[in-house]
Amino acid sequence: MLEIEDLCVRFRRHRAPMLTVLEHLDLAAPSGAVTGLCGASGAGKSLIAAAIAGTLPRNAEATGRITVGGKIPAPQTVALAPQGLDALDPLARIGTQLARFARLGGTSVDAPDLLSRLGLAPRVLDAWPHELSGGMARRACLATALATSARWLIADEPTSGLDAASADRIMALMADLAAEGYGIIVISHDLPRLSSVSRTVTVLEAGRPVETAPGKAFSGDGAALAHPFSRRLWQAQEVGASC
Repeated sequence: MLEIEDLCVRFRRHRAPMLTVLEHLDLAAPSGAVTGLCGASGAGKSLIAAAIAGTLPRNAEATGRITVGGKIPAPQTVALAPQGLDALDPLARIGTQLARFARLGGTSVDAPDLLSRLGLAPRVLDAWPHELSGGMARRACLATALATSARWLIADEPTSGLDAASADRIMALMADLAAEGYGIIVISHDLPRLSSVSRTVTVLEAGRPVETAPGKAFSGDGAALAHPFSRRLWQAQEVGASC
């Protein structure tokens, strides 16, 4: 179980009061399941990923407690597939980067098989990051995280920039990895796809969690959701998807 207790993130500012961007987040994410995080842009979703992975900016200050199995997680415990495509090394081919992440995780990787699971051809191993489309680069970021020995994966907006079929494939992969025993945290604005694979979804509004609901509660008109913001967020996406 990955547990977050009362996580708050603030930013230090020159000659200005601290800026609080995330407050009082509690989250329990079991292994063998997908746990979803959703909210509008600027809600603090990516900061949660950075806090778990230990990659917050220097001017950020985090309080609270993050544990895996009741202990502070070791660096190899959690792998992050970040939203920003600049996480890929522009001076190394994709195959080289996968091998590097595997070495850092103390393991080896069947790179062609890994890429195939993500819908990428073996030729991508010899590609430079700038030669990939946005969607391909996003899947390559996910591959670097999966190449490690980590049993916890945080995927930050893994379907952004993908067509519908590719997005469905990535979300199905998240569910498959959970079925294999991985603990998966998916951060996404794509609430219909996210809720379809998640055991629970935590909804954030302006840096605060407003509700944690079962994935199946995001259906119909959202009547099973307790918070009005969750219902509005769901209804807005459902209307958009049907247009």
